[in-house]
Amino acid sequence: MVNAVELIDVGKHYGRMAAVAGLSFAVAPGETIALLGPSGCGKTTTLRIVAGFEQPDCGEVWLRGTPATTLPPYRRDVGIVFQNYALFPHMTVRRNVGFGLVTQGRPKAEIARRVDQALALVRLETQADKLPGQLSGGQQQRVAIARAIVVEPPLVLMDEPLSNLDAKLRLEMRAEIRRIHASLGCATIYVTHDQDEALSLADRIVVLKDGQTRQIGTPAELYGRPAHPDVAEFMGYRNVLKTTATLGADVRVSLGSAQLAATPVDITQSGPAMLAIRPEDLSPCADGPIPAVVQTAEYRGRDFFGVATMEDGTELYFRAEHAVKPGETLHLGADPHRILVYAA
Repeated sequence: MVNAVELIDVGKHYGRMAAVAGLSFAVAPGETIALLGPSGCGKTTTLRIVAGFEQPDCGEVWLRGTPATTLPPYRRDVGIVFQNYALFPHMTVRRNVGFGLVTQGRPKAEIARRVDQALALVRLETQADKLPGQLSGGQQQRVAIARAIVVEPPLVLMDEPLSNLDAKLRLEMRAEIRRIHASLGCATIYVTHDQDEALSLADRIVVLKDGQTRQIGTPAELYGRPAHPDVAEFMGYRNVLKTTATLGADVRVSLGSAQLAATPVDITQSGPAMLAIRPEDLSPCADGPIPAVVQTAEYRGRDFFGVATMEDGTELYFRAEHAVKPGETLHLGADPHRILVYAA
């Protein structure tokens, strides 16, 4: 099977700064890949290289089995959904969606038919004659998606398309993007800094840091077993702490005066190490080995999430099923399978 897109050892520098360094991954037809990482990690630069807006300093870009590193954007057959929508304010929704087909010189009857199909897919048939300024943010995002897919590209690029929406709209649009992707079956590269978006939308996730690939895997793999401490931190393991590991029949780590059984991920000998625990996995319990004093706690519908400090001042993020108050001493513990250990 020929990949929709493949990057081979791609690099891009701006002066002495490496925006992308030795990046390699492939996207199969119909697959959604999420590029996940903090600001400045190279996500958008990678997307621009795939789109042809940037030329890599080294490496190769292949589209559908054909070398495409030097192809101009208009010859790449790629649909793009920008972060700021980039709609023409003076054009109606219908004209915005059909713009790409017009530039391709398609017959008017075909343009009308395909625009109607795209608007129906994003559920905007009744808004076709409005201007973008008359639409909500979520509706404008749908127009941007319709414009990208109306040309029926084999590859769609999405650059943080939901970042300008409120929380409720983001959830709704995530569901819409999943539905549209299932209907079209095109390959998608989705850029985001939101781990929840990546987990819910992607078949595989590429975690980037400083322009380099830190891990590629399925959402379940990255959520349950991040390969590096920095990946763990980005995937919601807010407690990433220095420790000392002792390897024997099992692995034990020290946290203040407490000794905890843990699960090794990337460690082969005793010594300095890093441990990672999700806040939702660290909770008060009768025999909890970690004493800590609550600093803050907030109610989030079913549980309380808070910050507590150990005797040495180390902060721990935790979850409690019942209300806790600042100044209260808790005894925290976690399942050993939920405490991951890495080499320092």
